[in-house]
Amino acid sequence: MAAVSGSGEGPARDDDDLTPHPADAVYADGPSTEELDLADVAADGTDAAAADASATADAAEENAPDPARAAEPDDVIHEPQDVEPDTADGEAGEARRVGPEGEPRPMEEGAERPSPKAALVYNPTKVDADALRQTVTRLAAEAGWSEPLFYETTVDDLGDDVTRQALDEGVDAVLVAGGDGTVRAVSEAMSGSGVPLSIVPSGTGNLLARNLRLPLAEPEAMVRAVFDGDTMPMDVGWSELARPDGTTAEHAFVVMGGIGLDAAMIANTNPQLKKTVGWVAYVDGAARALPSAKPFRVVYELPGHRLHSSRVQSVLFANCGKLPAGLELIPEASVADGALDIVIFQPKGPFGWLFVWRRVAWDNSFLRRFRTGRRVLSLRTKDNSVLYSRGAGIELATREAQPVQLDGDEFGEALSVKTRVEPAALLVVVPKGHTTDDL
Repeated sequence: MAAVSGSGEGPARDDDDLTPHPADAVYADGPSTEELDLADVAADGTDAAAADASATADAAEENAPDPARAAEPDDVIHEPQDVEPDTADGEAGEARRVGPEGEPRPMEEGAERPSPKAALVYNPTKVDADALRQTVTRLAAEAGWSEPLFYETTVDDLGDDVTRQALDEGVDAVLVAGGDGTVRAVSEAMSGSGVPLSIVPSGTGNLLARNLRLPLAEPEAMVRAVFDGDTMPMDVGWSELARPDGTTAEHAFVVMGGIGLDAAMIANTNPQLKKTVGWVAYVDGAARALPSAKPFRVVYELPGHRLHSSRVQSVLFANCGKLPAGLELIPEASVADGALDIVIFQPKGPFGWLFVWRRVAWDNSFLRRFRTGRRVLSLRTKDNSVLYSRGAGIELATREAQPVQLDGDEFGEALSVKTRVEPAALLVVVPKGHTTDDL
């Protein structure tokens, strides 16, 4: 799709033409609560709203990231930009392979190795590298696997290049330990490979691990799952970005991407504050971005529907629906439904932002969890500050270049974005017996 030009308002929008989304189902202008396929609270003969609210608060407190712990051992939450590119053996700016003790190992080409074998791709600023390598080596030996391969990321290789190197070595599984950016890069290289990927939670974000409900505080559990766990196929999203200079680039995302205010918020986040308090720093980014936020004209089209035009603050394309702090951005989002969830933010003035906050932080994240809350929502008419849709992707274009983010990382500016979903492209490792039916 070409960028929009000129001063016309473009094609008229008709919200009713959008694909219905379950996120709108509980409002008064949707189906009745009896028709909803939503989880009920435990039937104990009492109104469970108060009890569940208390349990929800306890769970949120228990799962909340601990900045102090994440900053160990030097009281600083490191970012990839803190690491100088590796220059060993003349390979300036490239990631490297290391041995169990951290010593450099050559990246052999064509050398045959016994199977099965696993590879660990990790960001050395996010993990205790020595302990993690020892754990992988020990559990691999206990399972009868051969000596694992180890690859470190750098600022110039977030993990995709070394992951392809590991796949060329014929590994039977890949483990990734790092931030959300590292998980995204490794997943991009793994997409369509058929090789299982185990996500070892690291740092304070862990967005994909949270959406898959993986054990965040037990990295060894995810290492062990490589050898005795289960696997589940999940979708991978792809975004083709058209730059102002005429170039294009396509990148994968496993959680969500967006154009507009959400990307500006990430760009405005104070790096030093993020090192100190992790994902909480995005509140600072929002405070910096909101005062200067202006709606922009976007023309968009969902597969099978006609062209729409609207003034928006942000458009999100998501594979997952959960955010940190227990926020539910997209109820009923699934990583395995072969579709992407589209969220269009178009608040009208300051009061519009109140509707957005109420929809995400109160309606989606709290009221929907309880029978009583869903009854309240069924009496309320939904507003148009937040629009949801679901489909194979979205194609959009803007008059002026807007910032883009994928899985929480900046990806510059784009005049147009074309997204698509690759169903069941990534085989993800989960612990034995892990419930995946509602993922």
